[in-house]
Amino acid sequence: MRKAKVQRNTKETKISSVVNLDGTGKAKIETGIGFLDHMVEQISRHGLIDVTLKAKGDLHIDDHHTTEDSGYVLGDAISKALGERKGINRYGNAHIPMDETLTRVVIDLSGRPYLVWKVAFTQKRLGEMDTELFKEWFQAFSQALGANIHVENLYGTNNHHIIESCYKGLARSLRDAVQVLPRISGRVPSTKGVLRKDG
Repeated sequence: MRKAKVQRNTKETKISSVVNLDGTGKAKIETGIGFLDHMVEQISRHGLIDVTLKAKGDLHIDDHHTTEDSGYVLGDAISKALGERKGINRYGNAHIPMDETLTRVVIDLSGRPYLVWKVAFTQKRLGEMDTELFKEWFQAFSQALGANIHVENLYGTNNHHIIESCYKGLARSLRDAVQVLPRISGRVPSTKGVLRKDG
């Protein structure tokens, strides 16, 4: 089974994560930010990835460091669990509706991190979380995972629905991208013969 554990300790945060890419969607998320916990749980549940993520950060300052570093750690854990990325589907995409909202997420586990973020909010906060931090989380996740991720909210008015559809879209596109394809027979799905963050 494809599993990995990552720990990141800085003066700002102490974060650990364990992932199992071939899990059933079990999640134990404790970041100290309730809304972020709810969003990361979507990745586990809808991506069928078992995720444990525990964070202690400088929340007395604000949520920025904990949010960003949580994205780094989870992305790094998934990257390590993928190993050399042999035999994986590599690409994934999803259209996620939530009532009046529709969001599209497309991912390529190319090893080359890049985020395209076309999501706008009309509220500054959801729960106790600044909405501008969601892009920071996705950026950090993309960087650490080595993934090209495009997130576009096609339409919608409810801010909770908009961001939750983004995380659910990431979950479903990840579920497809990390899937092992027997026809590839352990080969790397690239004409370069390698998929890695420095490739």
